[in-house]
Amino acid sequence: MEISTALWSFALVVGLLTLTPGLDTALILRTAALGQRARAWGVVAGIQTGTMIWGTLSSLGISALLTASHLAYEALRWAGVAYLVWMGVQMLRSAGGPAAPESDDLGTGGFRAGWQRGTLTNLLNPKVGVFYVAVLPQFIPAGVPHLPMGVALTSIHVVEGLLWSTVLIAFARVLRTWLRRPSARRVLDRVTGTVIVAFGARLAVTD
Repeated sequence: MEISTALWSFALVVGLLTLTPGLDTALILRTAALGQRARAWGVVAGIQTGTMIWGTLSSLGISALLTASHLAYEALRWAGVAYLVWMGVQMLRSAGGPAAPESDDLGTGGFRAGWQRGTLTNLLNPKVGVFYVAVLPQFIPAGVPHLPMGVALTSIHVVEGLLWSTVLIAFARVLRTWLRRPSARRVLDRVTGTVIVAFGARLAVTD
């Protein structure tokens, strides 16, 4: 496989993955829809930071431990389950009471707080690591140094994620006027909280 072919092929695979609605999409939309633009971009940056870390570790062969060690995978999996369920429950609890127009039930802060949440959410999802362990090596041509090529491929994923996140944040800003109403805020928190708890439950029962 030529390097150019590997880059375009990987771009197609992770592009489809990026467009698939999931936990990242829910977090970005909710944060941006609440009018917290700096924090939303922090979430985006955190998610992409986690992606780059997973890609780099996979290129180095370190994250292959997740597939070789059942104990390591289980420890990370249950840490992710606990974090997702906690975050989702906090949103559901917030939906049960009055919502301030610019408040956030999971703490205050701007870009940095969003970055921390996005990074934790990504790094505590072992499926991201397993995806990179399983898929990334297939797009590294024979004879090409693994680390530089792996980082280049992961960078494509990061760029596509940033572009799609820009679309999501722009869309969420269109809904901001409607979401100024407390009832709409509660609906958003109920939906997002339920989605996040569902992702945690799915991670808990996935072998």
